[in-house]
Amino acid sequence: MTQAPATPKAVRRQHDREIISLAVPAFGALVAEPLFLMVDSAIVGHLGTPQLAGLAIAAALLATAVSVFVFLAYATTAAVARRVGAGDLQAAIRQGMDGIWLALLLGGAVVALTLPSAPWLVDIFGASDTAAPYAITYLRISSLGIPAMLVVLAATGVLRGLQDTRTPLYVAIAGFAANAALNVGLVYGAGLGIAGSAWGTVIAQCGMAAAYLVVVVRGARRHGASLRPDAAGIRASAQAGVPLLVRTLSLRAVLMIATAVAARLGDAEVAAHQIILSLWSLMAFALDAIAIAGQAIIGRYLGADDAEGARQVCRRMVQWGAVSGVVLGVLIVIARPLFIPLFTGDTTVQDTLLPALLVVAVSQPISGVVFVLDGVLMGAGDGPYLAWAMLLTLAVFAPVALVVPLLGGGLTALWWAMTLMMTVRMLTLWLRSRSGRWIVTGATL
Repeated sequence: MTQAPATPKAVRRQHDREIISLAVPAFGALVAEPLFLMVDSAIVGHLGTPQLAGLAIAAALLATAVSVFVFLAYATTAAVARRVGAGDLQAAIRQGMDGIWLALLLGGAVVALTLPSAPWLVDIFGASDTAAPYAITYLRISSLGIPAMLVVLAATGVLRGLQDTRTPLYVAIAGFAANAALNVGLVYGAGLGIAGSAWGTVIAQCGMAAAYLVVVVRGARRHGASLRPDAAGIRASAQAGVPLLVRTLSLRAVLMIATAVAARLGDAEVAAHQIILSLWSLMAFALDAIAIAGQAIIGRYLGADDAEGARQVCRRMVQWGAVSGVVLGVLIVIARPLFIPLFTGDTTVQDTLLPALLVVAVSQPISGVVFVLDGVLMGAGDGPYLAWAMLLTLAVFAPVALVVPLLGGGLTALWWAMTLMMTVRMLTLWLRSRSGRWIVTGATL
């Protein structure tokens, strides 16, 4: 007896269940990550202002170093998900191991560069004479944990590709708890000061990496996948990551230009800009969770040779992104009297902040669509297009942002420029999604 085809409503419900089951735990894991720095800041802040200033500089350098290699998670998710869709779990885990070996190699290289150059890097950031020694100490010790941080990125990509976002959530929660306990014990109990905070973070990151490796190794043994490094596989992982690296660097350049322009506008403007950027990043976590679900689901559909399923779930996720953006925008407008005083009591900063914040609220639906389509194309392995699209976006944004101070514009004008940047991204991603050229089925690209 032939089974009746699923109705459109039933298909949407199926897609919604998939998106929710992957996006909700992913959001929890994403939010847990910045809590590491918050704990370090809270504990080190009681040691003194120079120590906190040193931590801020070192943490900014570490965050930049690690964020550059976020492609380890993105590229691995897409590659593993394709093989899962094709029903070849052995090859999926083997692909994931290639990403993990690449993470170890890159992590070792970063450590080798950071240890001797730490004083120079801290000096570039303009650290004061009192803060510099603490920044150098924290940076050198914490850099030892970079290989573990990169392994966490790659292994997270493996599990996402395997359609598992719950394990990363559990590991992130455990890592956060361990980091908090270790920091308190080493900073105050052992009297190690800022060095204790750095060692606590290194130990917590190594513990997280070990937990991931246990999960991945068990999966490899269960499915007969080799754990040995494979030069060809590592090269393939690196090649897949290069376009995403270009995309990430271009996006970082946009954010750096925006901050530099805000700094030229004045102290109140740059302070308000920093507050908005923090809120913008928080909202990005919610939207990025849907994008992560998109990476995993789209990769699986394409690996299973289901082009129509990929199209359908893409459309549904775009709807999710747009609606989520509307909700976040409304929340910003409604809750602004509550959270603005939490960030600053300076009325000048508040007055500068408010109109720019409303621009951010208006632009959230655009951001929602951008994040989702970004995830869809990453899941499809469409990295080269993402790189070129982001370079184009940077080329449009940079001159518009740099002319804001020259024309006497303020922070609100700068955030209209940021909205233009997101609009250009949306148009380039939407055109690609409409073209269908990203739909390349099969276990490999």
